[in-house]
Formats: sequence, C-alpha cells, structure tokens
Amino acid sequence: MHAQAFFIFLNFVDMIHYCPLAVVPVRREPDDRSEQVTQLLFGESIEVLDKQSKWSLIRGEDGYEGWIDNKQYQTSDAHFDQYVIQRAFEYSYEGHELHLPHGSKLSVKAPALSAGLAWSPASLAQTSRLYLNTPYLWGGKSIYGIDCSGLTQQVFRVHGLLLPRDAWQQAELGETIHLPAEAKCGDLAFFDNAEGKIIHVGMLLSPTEIIHASGWVRIDAFDQQGIFNREIKQYSHKLRIIKRIKL
Repeated sequence: MHAQAFFIFLNFVDMIHYCPLAVVPVRREPDDRSEQVTQLLFGESIEVLDKQSKWSLIRGEDGYEGWIDNKQYQTSDAHFDQYVIQRAFEYSYEGHELHLPHGSKLSVKAPALSAGLAWSPASLAQTSRLYLNTPYLWGGKSIYGIDCSGLTQQVFRVHGLLLPRDAWQQAELGETIHLPAEAKCGDLAFFDNAEGKIIHVGMLLSPTEIIHASGWVRIDAFDQQGIFNREIKQYSHKLRIIKRIKL
C-alpha cells in the first residue's frame, strides 16, 4: 500500500461524540492516576468502543485509543469537522468561555479561521513557531504542553492533514530523503535509540535547523549526525531517517 494512504483527512468522519472542552487527557487505563497517552482538543470527534460507569474507551480521529472520563465528552448532532483553528483564542460555547489551543475544531457555523490555509514550507514553519517554548508533556498536543510527535501532528493538522500519533508511525509515511543537505523546510527528521527504535521526531526549518519538543519546543542545530544542542554543546538525538510528507 502506498504510504500516502495512511493520511487521515479532517472531515472523514460523521460522528456525534465529541470533545466539548479545550483539552482532555486520554489515559492508558481507566484511572485518573494512569499515564496520559494523548489528548483530545475541542471539537475532535471520537468513537466510543466501550463505556463503563465512569470511563469510556475511545478511538480518536488519528486512530489512537485510550480512556477518558465520561463527563469529558458529549453527544450531539453538531459537527466540528470543518475548520481547524490556527491560533489560540477565546471561544464562547454553551455559556462557557474556553481558551482554545491551536488545532481545535469548530463547526460550519463558526468563522472559517483556517479554511483554505496554504500548504507550503513557509506556512508550516510559521505554524510550528507558534509552539515555541511550549513545555514538553508526555501525551500532550497543545500549547499548554506537547510531546515531539504531538508537535509534528498538530502542525500538519492545521494545514489539513492528520498524521498518525506516534513518531514511529509517522516515520512510515512519505518519501525518504537520503542526504541531509537535500532536506527542505517541512521535512520530518526521525531519531532512534541504541536499540534502533525510533523515539523522537522534529520538523526541519532548513537543512541545518530543526524545531522539536525536548524539554520545551525549541530550535536546535541539525546535521547528518542528528540534533546538536548548542547550550550543552553536544548531540542530544541520533538521526535515523528524514521523510518528506506530501499532500
């Protein structure tokens, strides 16, 4: 199967379960103390796979599964799959003021804040910089806290393309770029550990700079070896592969 077939476009579902809050944690187990594996942002649709007295096992639009509190999703015939907002802003919903992060979804009745947003290296770079200095958060995908694959997923999401959730899944997509010198702004670089497992991803701003979430969303130097942290004057991540994602 061609890699592009794994892309998930934003208006592919017709569902009535959705997230009514700015950010909702999705957990590995049905317990408030359980690890957060990802998040839902306002307006995201979900499929309910199993419902218990307090918790529901859900599948998100990117296919990722986990548990959320039953109080943290609603059922409605409203659809929020038309506009993905590109900048955080305050939004009034059912009498409540919400501070929505980038990547939240609004219905067709709301302003078209990101409809028709251009797909270009410059626009991807501009979107990625909106997350600068966001603290690292395992399972996070908002300006309030984000992990490495959450960052790349959200940047592409704002531009109409929903990538898989994890770095290793994203690495299976796109065209391989064999020489770092041939990389372009918008290409994704993946990094592995000593066992050869892909554990990190970032987006190139140029053949020599990368934006990624490591401690916080930051811009570091990049070359054929990997990511060079100028502050500690050493490489922090070892390069595995570079991929070019095309719409």
